[in-house]
Amino acid sequence: MSLAGAGLPSVLPADKLAELKETAAKLCAPGKGFLAADESAGPWLRAGHAEAAKIPDVIENRAAYRSLCFSSPGLSESISGVILHWETLFQKDATGKAMVDIIKENGMIPGIKVDKGYNKKGIWGTSTGPLGHPEVATLGLDDLQQRCQQAYKEGARFAKWRNVLQMDPAKGLPSELAIKDTVHTLARYASICQSEGLVPIVEPEIVPNGDHDIYYCAEVTSKVLAAQFKALSAHHVYLEGAVLKPNM
Repeated sequence: MSLAGAGLPSVLPADKLAELKETAAKLCAPGKGFLAADESAGPWLRAGHAEAAKIPDVIENRAAYRSLCFSSPGLSESISGVILHWETLFQKDATGKAMVDIIKENGMIPGIKVDKGYNKKGIWGTSTGPLGHPEVATLGLDDLQQRCQQAYKEGARFAKWRNVLQMDPAKGLPSELAIKDTVHTLARYASICQSEGLVPIVEPEIVPNGDHDIYYCAEVTSKVLAAQFKALSAHHVYLEGAVLKPNM
């Protein structure tokens, strides 16, 4: 057994810890950010243009659009990592070149979205928040180990998982139940990712919707982040090999 950062025990070998740390450092390079390309439908459909809406949303067009974007000259000057949809991880351009190779050759790191969203029916017994549904639990842990293993094999080196928390001071949101579920799920996801060589982006997203003030948002954020790091410690997550994405 080796020791991970901050004295956390880890069953990962030293070379795996070093790889995770190196990837995390590259992802957090000064002046760079992430390109979120993990949408399932054709990205052009979000443009809102009538002509763009006429382009068929088929796999060939999605591949053409993504390869054009990923191969843009100079993109790596501002982008460190590209978050991919599961489809894109296995996709090739018209010449047969893998998307992950296009990304790597353009100086960026391929990553993968691994959460499966959430059911808006929510956690039983919780209050409805500003998003119009009860508090929720994110899905995807059941087969995450296998998917992370496959993603690493295909060339991904980091992963992204999003858990949503709602704020409403009058209703006491987020509830203790929702916070506990969120931080546990994210910590479990992070530990699974690291066991398969992927740097986890840990995202306890406290959405800004609602009529609360900035002070309540700061109070909730501080509470959630404290609980999140406690959970990461309990799950033996190597902090130097992880990335925190705080809420806006």
